[in-house]
Parts: sequence; structure tokens; C-alpha cells
Amino acid sequence: DVQLQASGGGSVQPGGSLRLSCAASGFGFDYYAIGWFRQAPGKEREGVSCINSDGSTYYARSVKGRFTISSDSARNTVYLQMNSLRPEDTAVYYCGGGCTVVAGVAVFDSWGQGTQVTVSS
Repeated sequence: DVQLQASGGGSVQPGGSLRLSCAASGFGFDYYAIGWFRQAPGKEREGVSCINSDGSTYYARSVKGRFTISSDSARNTVYLQMNSLRPEDTAVYYCGGGCTVVAGVAVFDSWGQGTQVTVSS
């Protein structure tokens, strides 16, 4: 079974930073695209970022230049470094597997429990 466990969320002031971690298991980590999507109350799910097995990455326009995705295959872990956070980044962030980009939008075929990120002064 694919298991994806997200952690690292919290509360931060605008302009602050957080780093999310996703511990993955149950599949060939080196051959699977993994990423992040978020869900805010009353808003549609948004694919945030993906990293492919070849190291190529995708970022949503809303986070490009502020967020950085990376992976550590020795630890089967994917990270999302979030800088210059804004109130509109507030959401539950989910780690997702099987990321593909369709018409410029990242979609996922598996995910685990999310972690809350709150950006507020």
C-alpha cells in the first residue's frame, strides 16, 4: 500500500517560512512522482508542486519563486520549503503520489492525511 505521511505544518506570520515533510512508503520511491496539493475552506483543491523521478519539478503559478520542492531518496522523504508565506497560503497541505500535470494543473492518484498551515498576523 502507498503510504504518505505529511508533517511540519503550523502557524506563522506573513513573510515567514515553514518546511513540510512527506514520508513515503509502500512503493518504489525513485520511480514515482510525488508532490503537494492544498485545500482551503470554500476553495478548490490546488496542486502546489511535484517532483519527478528525474528531478524535474512543477510549481503552481501562485507559489513559484516562493516554494521549493526537494527529495531525499535515502530517507524516502519529500520536502516543501515554503518562504514568504502569505495569508492566502493558509490551507491543509497534503502529500500526494502519482503526480501528473494535465493542462498545467497537477493532479494526484493517492494521498495521505494533511497538515494544517496557517498564515496570519
